[in-house]
Formats: sequence, C-alpha cells, structure tokens
Amino acid sequence: MNFSKQIISLFTIIVLSFVGHSENGHDAWLRPKKAKTVNVITSKQSPTISIAKNELIQSWQGTEGATVTLRIKRNKSLKSDGFKISENSIQANTDLGLLYGVYELLRRQQTGVSIKEEIINPSYDRRILNHWDNPNGSIERGYAGKSIFWHYGKDSLAVTDGDIKLWKEYARINASIGINGAVLNNVNASPMMLTAGYLEKVKAITEVLRPYGVKTYISIKFSSPSLIGGLKTSDPLDTEVITWWNNKIKEIYKLIPDFGGFLVKASSEGQPGPQDYGRTHADGANMLADAFKPYGGIVMWRAFVYSSNDVDRAKQAYTEFVPLDGQFRDNVIIQVKNGPVDFQPREPFSSLFGALKKTIIMPELQITQEYLGHSTHLAYLGTMWKEFLESDTYQKGPGSTVAKSTDGSLYNQKISAIAGVSNIGLDTNWTGHTFAQSNWYAFGRLAWNHELTNDQITEEWITLTFSPFDVENSQVKIDFSKQDWSNHFLKPVKHMMLDSREAVVDYMMPLGLHHIFSANEHYGPGPWYAPARVRKDWTPPYYHKADSLGIGFDRTETGSNAVSQYEEPLRSEFNNIETCPENLLLWFHHVSWDYKMKNGKTLWDNLCYHYDAGLQKVREFQKIWDKTKPYVDSERFYEVQSKLRDQSRNAQVWKDGCLLYFQEFSKMPIPYDIERPIHDLEDLKISTMKRPLNYK
Repeated sequence: MNFSKQIISLFTIIVLSFVGHSENGHDAWLRPKKAKTVNVITSKQSPTISIAKNELIQSWQGTEGATVTLRIKRNKSLKSDGFKISENSIQANTDLGLLYGVYELLRRQQTGVSIKEEIINPSYDRRILNHWDNPNGSIERGYAGKSIFWHYGKDSLAVTDGDIKLWKEYARINASIGINGAVLNNVNASPMMLTAGYLEKVKAITEVLRPYGVKTYISIKFSSPSLIGGLKTSDPLDTEVITWWNNKIKEIYKLIPDFGGFLVKASSEGQPGPQDYGRTHADGANMLADAFKPYGGIVMWRAFVYSSNDVDRAKQAYTEFVPLDGQFRDNVIIQVKNGPVDFQPREPFSSLFGALKKTIIMPELQITQEYLGHSTHLAYLGTMWKEFLESDTYQKGPGSTVAKSTDGSLYNQKISAIAGVSNIGLDTNWTGHTFAQSNWYAFGRLAWNHELTNDQITEEWITLTFSPFDVENSQVKIDFSKQDWSNHFLKPVKHMMLDSREAVVDYMMPLGLHHIFSANEHYGPGPWYAPARVRKDWTPPYYHKADSLGIGFDRTETGSNAVSQYEEPLRSEFNNIETCPENLLLWFHHVSWDYKMKNGKTLWDNLCYHYDAGLQKVREFQKIWDKTKPYVDSERFYEVQSKLRDQSRNAQVWKDGCLLYFQEFSKMPIPYDIERPIHDLEDLKISTMKRPLNYK
C-alpha cells in the first residue's frame, strides 16, 4: 500500500467515529445492533467486566427489559477462560470467562441458535495471532496494507489517539471469538524489538489489549546478544549470553508484568540459531525457557526448518525434532506448520503431529493467504483447517487426531496452544477482502472449539457480517423476509464459501501438486521457473518432477521415504499408489501420464479436468454473488464482485499456464470437452517473471 492510500485508510477509520457506520467492513462481524433494553447485574467490577456489561447493553437481542447476571463463582468444571451460560446468566471463574460468555450469548441471540444452560470450555489454552509485521510498517506476506502496530516507519514508536482507538477495535474483535494472544512482530525478527523504545511501545499496546484478554508476545532474533548486547557470541550455553537474556527478560517483565513470552524462528531460512554454535534446538529453547520460568512466560519455538542439501525438504523438521523429544522444558512449545512444506493449498498433515509424545506441540495455521490468492481470491480456509485437525495420526491407535494430539486430551501436557498467521492490516476492512475476514473468524472459532462444523462457522459469520436485520444504519432497503434472505443470500453464499478452497486447489495445484508458484510473490503459476542460480528447493521443478514419464514427487519407500515418518496404517496407505488418497497422489508418487485412476480416466485427463473444474467453479461464484445484489449493501457488493472478476481471470491463467507447460512433457491432448487455453505459454512465462498476470 502506498503512503497516500495509508493516509486515506487512517482518515476513513477516524471519520467513522463521526458519521456513523457505513458498510465498509470495518466493524467486521460486530456491526452495531438495534439493542433492546437489558438490566445487567455484576458481582464485581473490573475493566474487563465493564466491557462485558457494555457489550450486553449495546447489542442485547433477547427479551425486552430482561435482567442478566454476570457472576464470578468457582467451578471446578470450568477452565480459566470457560463459562457457564444460560438465557439470563453467565458464571465464570475469571473476568475474561464472563466476557467470553457474553460474546457467546450475544452470538447465539443474533444467529438464532438456542440458548440452554451449559458449560463451555475452550479447546486450546493459548489462541494466538502471529503478526508478521516489521518495524518499518511493512508486513511480510500481508495483503491488507501496513501494520496496525508499526505503520509509521521511522516514527513507529509514536502512539496516537488513533492508534489506541484502532488497537481497541482490534482487541474487541479478537475477544469476540476467543483469541487471547498476539505476537506483535515478524518471525524474521529485527533485534531492535528488544531495545528500550520498542519495548515501551509493546507496553503501550499491551495496556490497550489487556482488558480484552489479548496477551502480548514478541518474536526475537536469536543473535540479539551479539547484535545489540555487545557480546562476542550468542551461544546459548555461554554464561554471559545466559545472563544477558535473563536480564533482558527481567527488564521486559518490569515493564509488562503479564507479558506472554517469545516466538522464535532459529536455524531456519538463514535466521541465526543454536546450530550456528554447534548446539541443538533444545539447548536454545531451554535457555530462554529457564529465563522465563520465574515469570510464567513461554517460548514458542518454530519447527519450520530445512536446508538446501536435503533430498526432501518435507522430511527435515521430523528428522531434527523427533530425536529431541522429551528434552524441552515444560514452558517450551514447538510450533509446527499444518503441513510438512509450507502452508500449501493442500498438504498432508506434518508427521511431527503425534510423533512428539513428550513435548508440547502447537499447530501453526496461516490465515493470510500467501499461497491461496492473497487478498484477491475468495478462499474460505475453515475447510482446510478442519481437514487438518481431523486427520488421524494413529499415534495411539485410531482416533488419535491432530486436534487431540495438540489440545491436551491425547498427551499429558502443561499448556495447549494454537497459532494463526494474521491477515490483518491497515485497510479499512482489516483484511483487504470482505471474505478474508471469514478466515480470521474461523481461526478464532476453531481455536476455541475445534469440534465446530464448517456449516456452523460459515452460517454464523455470514449472518453476523451481512444480515441487514436489526442493524443500525443498514444500507439495504429491506423489502424481503428473513426467509427470503436465507434462501437467496445465506444458503448460496455458504455454498460458495464451502466450495471455495477446493476450487483454489483445482485451478492451482490439484491431485497433490504443490509449490509450483511463479518467482514473485507466491501468487501466479510458475511450474517452469528453475534458474541455475536459485537453490533447487526454491524452484517448482523440485516439487513437481515433471518429465516424459510422468509427474509428482516420489516420497515412497523407494523414493525419499517420507512415508516412513507416518504411523501405520498411513505409512502403507500413502506408500501404495492404489491406496494413496487421490487428492495427495502427486505428493507421494511420481505417476505416469497414462496411469488409470479410479474414474477410469488417465492421470493427464484428470489433471486437465481438475484445472478446468476450478476455473468453472469461480465463474459459478460470480453468478452466485451477482444474484445477491438486492440483499447486501452496495459498497461490499461491488468490492466482492470486482475481486471475483480478478479471481476468474487469475484462475484462467493458472489453468492455461500449468496445462500448456505440463503438456510439453505428457505429449497428450487436452480433452476436447473442456475449454481451450486462451493464453500462449511463452507470454505467461514472461509475464509471471515480471509480475503476476492480472494481479491487483
């Protein structure tokens, strides 16, 4: 985002305070409601309980004049954030439990879900957004403008009234879906984050987020002792280095007594780490964990590691971390991406899930759509995350799902946690695409309750985000019933959302293909990109292996043997081409072009039909959305309509580029019952090397 657009975004946010709430998406799913009167009785007072009380007063949709009781009362069945809810009372062990209960009560009123007396506890203790925000205001893999925390660049340590207002809105939105933590800066961290001025800014942010229960964390550069501390080394076993970190963490807790801890990317992608000094990941993580122990802080140590000389990048995290199982302190959490490569549109789950039995492990999901069309493509990711969380690791027999292996129910662990890489920026609607908000929402809801269905989550989000009924200043002229709105907006839009991720997989990388993006921005297709100067595992041919015989990465026992990292029966299932799930076929097998698949068609024909199906689905999304015009405000209608047009053009580029390129190896015709390519391959190669075609 350029500077002038940034100023416009800030100005728009400020103007909202004075001219009412236009439907520009800034309110997300917390749009102002026409509230009924309610009498709220509280057993104590605190900033958090005041927020809970005000939320009820501003948004109550229950019985006119009802009395609601908010009560702190110890209940052994409740976790610290849990609550007991009924139509007219919320009971919790903590102030935050009451706040979460209020949001649950209001959500059910607004979506028409029945309210009965029940106890509700979160699936994970720590539910964290990872912001990849840099001190200069940019966001790595961010597509919604500059950072909401550091957007001033050189003057990013300043704090304005506008900042405080924006952070409060951000905290409120997070609290409404149970998110209780935020890492404020990029995992590729600047050592400056640990200097006095930046820590003071972290303190200021914390004070705004605290009443909403959002704890702050920061990412750190492992070599900070030598970079900003004046030491000759950053060896984690060096006594001077240990003392430096102890003093630095003590300094942080003097400023921020409830500071959450560090997120660490070390010995990865050129980032310094303990391996630079001949030490292990456990040596580095434990040194920091010991310094945090007196204060209750945690260390989240990322397992995203790979080197250029490994025969299969997908194997390395398992190879490095499994031998260290049981060696980490109980306030160290190993943070693992959902798949073994890198947030691809579809991957098998990382083999580390379940394999680490004596070490706390947390999933890392990516909300921002680095590999799924940025903020241009509509791609609801709840379906991806449910597929991941429900995957069976078989580590303790059938039913040992990824969710159970990380939420504390399968293994005895002190803390449970889950993280999502944020898609939030300074754009007025926070995420750059109205529908990208659904992924922020879905992450929070699944982090709170991973047993929720995608039907539930999408219906909630659509109703809260778009329903024109009982909304103050609604821009929609309501000359239709709620049933009409449900039939002509809610149901078709839900169908579109639930199909959207699979559509992206189809027109980008079907049947287990992965990481075949262009050289720039992880956006357009680039299966041909392979300059000699670039390390092989940063080029698409490393992953697709297309040749005259076939296509796909052989990870079977006779290939890289990545299948050996999975428990039986998965190991044998993935290893056998006849039993391997077809949506992961090319992930685990190099398959001949004429291989007959379950539908009787060749692999090549199936590849062609998938690419075409993805394109046709997006075109269908355009039709679905165009029909919703009478039921949604014009501002968001036209924004989404324009995005879908771009997505349709981009899907055409993906289909044409990939099929024309792979056809050079298959030497087989594109089936005649699907549309012909409309681009020339050489033109696509040139355009995607410069900038993704049709990218906005």
